[in-house]
Amino acid sequence: MSARTKSAAVRTELPVMLTSYEVARVLQVSPSTLCRWRQTGQGPRVTWLTPNCPRYAKDDVDAWLARMAA
Repeated sequence: MSARTKSAAVRTELPVMLTSYEVARVLQVSPSTLCRWRQTGQGPRVTWLTPNCPRYAKDDVDAWLARMAA
């Protein structure tokens, strides 16, 4: 197996990251509601790429929705 093939075999798929506007649209809430949930720890888990750039992994949003439905 070549070094290139080994590195490809070890590589994992990156998560799909969504913006606040995309998540708000899917959840049918306003971006300000999503922001309030983020500030109070009530919404889906957020990843901060920079201090002004929140992103949501699609899997985290799906998991949060499943918990809220239960």
